Amino acid sequence: MRVLLLLAAIALPLAAQPAKDDEAIRALVKNYMEFRDRGDARALAGIFTADVDQLVSSGEWRKGRDDLVKGTLASTASGGKRTLTVETIRYFAPGAAIADARYELVGQADTRRMWSTFVFAREAGAWKIAAIRNMLPAPPAR
Repeated sequence: MRVLLLLAAIALPLAAQPAKDDEAIRALVKNYMEFRDRGDARALAGIFTADVDQLVSSGEWRKGRDDLVKGTLASTASGGKRTLTVETIRYFAPGAAIADARYELVGQADTRRMWSTFVFAREAGAWKIAAIRNMLPAPPAR
């Protein structure tokens, strides 16, 4: 019985996640795109955890806030128009969430349609980006 009560106590806050958290996470993804488009390294660094990492579709792995900011700004400078559209948000622990977003890059050799997965952590009452995974979907296996 105690185990069931404990599980219910953990699951209830996750199931009843406030809409304001969804709004904050969507705004954070929007800010990520705006800050990178502006080339604002300081603002960009402010939305990441110190140990953030990113695996990009080319296979490059950026580890730590400084490396991620540097790589993100270099990628943006290479051209193209990027858009991210958050499709789903899931809270898997108190102060932790994952969001999947459609990621489109237009204006380089062709249009690339990808997925980005963001992991978020709440630090000092604010959501921060803790990890990003960019994926270029492979054709279906035959």
